[in-house]
Amino acid sequence: MVKQCSVIFGCLAVGEFIVWLTGISIPGSILGMLLLTALLEKKVIKVEDVGPMCRFLVSNMGFFFVPPGVALMLYFDIIADSWLAITVATVVSTALVLLVTGRVHQYFRHAVHRK
Repeated sequence: MVKQCSVIFGCLAVGEFIVWLTGISIPGSILGMLLLTALLEKKVIKVEDVGPMCRFLVSNMGFFFVPPGVALMLYFDIIADSWLAITVATVVSTALVLLVTGRVHQYFRHAVHRK
């Protein structure tokens, strides 16, 4: 378990370091995830090296949403004033992400079948 955590959080740390070093406006966690994906794709890291920890983290994902959800209550007065805008933005952005993800998946699926 320690090795698996070290690999995952090592990629996260490298992503954060790259953001700190370069000042780019991409979250370090996203860069770390992309780095982990690239290392898995190139077989530098084996799925077995991180699989059990990833399954544990995904199965307990709901637990990680509790602190941000509770923190929202600190800003309830601000949220109450803008609830309609927040709701519309959430629904529209969710629909757009769903649409774009579906189209990208279809594109890559057709590209793979053409080969």
